[in-house]
Amino acid sequence: MACAATCPGSSNRLLHSKIMTSPHPYFHRIAWLAVGLAVCVILFGAFVRLSNAGLSCPDWPTCYGKATWPTATADVAAANVAFPERMVESHKTWREQFHRHIAALLGVLVLSLALLAARHRRAGLLTVMSASALVAASIPAYIATHYLFAFGLAGSGLTLLLVAAVRWDDRDLSRISATTLAVIIIQAMLGMWTVTWLLKPVVVMAHLLGGLTTLSLLLWMAWRSTPEARLLSAHSLALRGWAWLGLGLLAVQIALGGWVSANYAALACGTDFPTCLGQWWPTTDFSEGFVMWRGIGVDYEGGVLDSAARSAIHLVHRLFAVLVAAYLCALAWRLLKAPGLAGWAWLLLAATTAQVVLGISNVVFGLPLWVATLHTAGAVVLLATLVSLLARLRSSI
Repeated sequence: MACAATCPGSSNRLLHSKIMTSPHPYFHRIAWLAVGLAVCVILFGAFVRLSNAGLSCPDWPTCYGKATWPTATADVAAANVAFPERMVESHKTWREQFHRHIAALLGVLVLSLALLAARHRRAGLLTVMSASALVAASIPAYIATHYLFAFGLAGSGLTLLLVAAVRWDDRDLSRISATTLAVIIIQAMLGMWTVTWLLKPVVVMAHLLGGLTTLSLLLWMAWRSTPEARLLSAHSLALRGWAWLGLGLLAVQIALGGWVSANYAALACGTDFPTCLGQWWPTTDFSEGFVMWRGIGVDYEGGVLDSAARSAIHLVHRLFAVLVAAYLCALAWRLLKAPGLAGWAWLLLAATTAQVVLGISNVVFGLPLWVATLHTAGAVVLLATLVSLLARLRSSI
C-alpha cells in the first residue's frame, strides 16, 4: 500500500481513474439516437415557425383539447366553437402537434440516458425518477388550470435535478445527463409559453437557444461515451481555446438570428443586399428593436415593431455575421495547419460558406421556406462541428 503513488504504473492507474467512462454499453448508441432526433426536432420546429404554424394549436399540451389534433368534421366544428378566436387550420395544426410529439419522444430518450448514468450513484435512480414524476404530475395540474401548483411541481423537479448535477461529478456522465434532462424540462416550459404568451419574441428566441443547447449537450455525451473517439493533437490546448471562442461568437449570432425571426425582421431590408431598403444605412431604432420584455397579453404573430426597429435588428445580425464568418475561417485555417485535422478544417470552411450564402439567399429571394429552413440547418452544422471538436480534441503529448 505504501507504494500507491510511487510504484511503476501507479501514475497510469491514477490517470485511468479520472478518465470518463460510459455508464452502460449501449449508452452511446442511445445518445447518438437522441442527437439525431434532436436535429429533427430543431429543424421541424424551424419549419413550423417559418410556415407561421406556431400558434396553430391555441392550447398546450393538447391541440384544441385533443392529444393529436382535430381532423373529423365534427371535431373541427367543436374546436371552432371552443376556440372562436383561433379557428382550426388543418394544414397547420398537425405540424405544431407533431412537433410536440417528437419533442416528447426526445424527452423520453434523455430521461433514459439520465437513468442509465445515475444508476450507480447513491439515490441516483430515486432522484431522477422523483424529479421526473414531479414534472409529469405538473402537466395534468396545468391542464386543470392549477397553474401555481403546476409550476411548483415542475420547479421542485428541476431543483432536484440541478442539485444532483452540482453534487455529482461527470466521470460517468451523470452530471451532464441530469443537466440535459433539466434543460429538456425548461424547453417544454418555453414551448408552453411560446403558445400561451402568443409568440413573445424573448420566449421564441430562448426556445431556439434551448433546443440548440440540448443538441450540444447530447452531442457532447455521445462523443464522450463513444469508444476511441478522441482526436489527439499536440496543438489541442490552443485549438480548444479558439473553438470555445468560436462557439461563443456563434451562440451570439444564433441568438441574433432568433431575435430576427421572432420579430419578423428577416425582410426588414426588403430584398436588397448588401444595401438595406436601397441605402447603406437606413433609418434605424436600436433602442426599440432590442427591448427584451414588453409585458404579457400582446399577440406578437406577424410582429409589432415598426420598420426602423426591424431594420436595426436585421442590420445587427448582418454585421455580426461578418465577424463570425471571418473568425470561423481563421479557425479553419488553424485547423488546416494542424496534422490530422484538415478534414475538420474543410468541413468548417464549407459550412461557414454555405451559411453565408443561405443568409444572403434568404434576403435576395424573399425568404423562401426551404431556404430559411436550410439556414437553420446550417447553424446546426456549425454548432455541431465546434461542439464535436471540443468534445474530441485531446493532447497527444
